[in-house]
Amino acid sequence: MQKNTFRFTNIVLSASLAVLAVLAGCSSTPNKAPIEARDIKGGTGKPATPVPAPATPTPEVKPLPGAENAGKAGYYTVKPGDNLIRIAIDNGQSTKDLIKWNALENPNRIEVGQVLRVVAPGVDAAAVTTKSVPSAKVDSRPLDAKSTATAAAASAAASAATAPAAVVAARDSDEDPVWGWPAAGAVNVGFDEQRNKGLAFYGKAGDAVLAAADGRVVYAGSGLRGYGNLVIIKHNSTYLTAYAHNQTLLVKEDQAVRKGQKIAEMGSSDSDQVKLHFEVRKQGKPIDPAKLLPGR
Repeated sequence: MQKNTFRFTNIVLSASLAVLAVLAGCSSTPNKAPIEARDIKGGTGKPATPVPAPATPTPEVKPLPGAENAGKAGYYTVKPGDNLIRIAIDNGQSTKDLIKWNALENPNRIEVGQVLRVVAPGVDAAAVTTKSVPSAKVDSRPLDAKSTATAAAASAAASAATAPAAVVAARDSDEDPVWGWPAAGAVNVGFDEQRNKGLAFYGKAGDAVLAAADGRVVYAGSGLRGYGNLVIIKHNSTYLTAYAHNQTLLVKEDQAVRKGQKIAEMGSSDSDQVKLHFEVRKQGKPIDPAKLLPGR
C-alpha cells in the first residue's frame, strides 16, 4: 500500500514539474518581427500621395454669328437692349430685309455681340454718304382760280395714272420724296435730337394719320417699346418715316401706300395722351421733319 502511494506521488510530481517547465518556456518572449499595418490591397498603411484629379476640359466657345465682320462698314454689333426693329429703323432698313440678309431663323432671338449685316449685299457701305437736307421750298407766284383748278386736275390725273410706278420707284430711288403733312393739326412739340426725335401732333382719338410720302410699309405692329402701335414706311433707299402711338393700324407690312393715304388712327398707345409722334429718318438718323414738310 505504501509502495503504491509513493509511486502515485512520484507520477504527480513529475507531471507538475513538466507543466512548470512548459510554463517557464512560455514566459520568455521571443524576438518577433515588427507588425506593419497593411490595407486590404496590400498597401503599407503610410499616408498615400494625393493623386491630382483629371483636369476638366474647357468647353469650346463658339464665335457668335457674323463675328468676323465686327467693325466693318455695313455691319452692326448687337448691344444690350437691342431688338431687330430698333436696329432696322436706326439703320434705315426693314426688319424683313435684315432677316433675309442675315438668314435669321428666329428674329426674336439675337445675341449681344452678334454682328448683323445692315446694308444690302452688293452695296458699298463705305460709299454711302449723307446728302444735305433740303430746306422747304415755297412757291410765291400768284395763281388765279382757273389756273389753280386746271393745275390741280392735271396733277390728280397724272398721280392716278402713275400711282403704281411711283410707289415702286420709291423703293429704290435716291431722289427726295415729295412730302406732305402726316396730321391735320398743328405741331405741338418740336424736334429735339436728344429728347424728342420727331414732331408731336396732339389730337382726338380716331383722328386720321396720313402717309407723309409715297412708299412701302416695312413695319406695322407694337414691338418697339415707347412707340405703341407703330407704322414705319420706307420711301426710298435714304428715307424712312415712323408714325407712333396709334389706336388702330390700317395698313400691313409690304403694302404700298400713297402720300396723304390714311394709314392709322391717332391714339395713346404707350403714351400718356392722344397724339401722333412723327419721325423722319435719313439713312437711319433722325432729322427735323419741319425742314422737309411743305408750308401750310
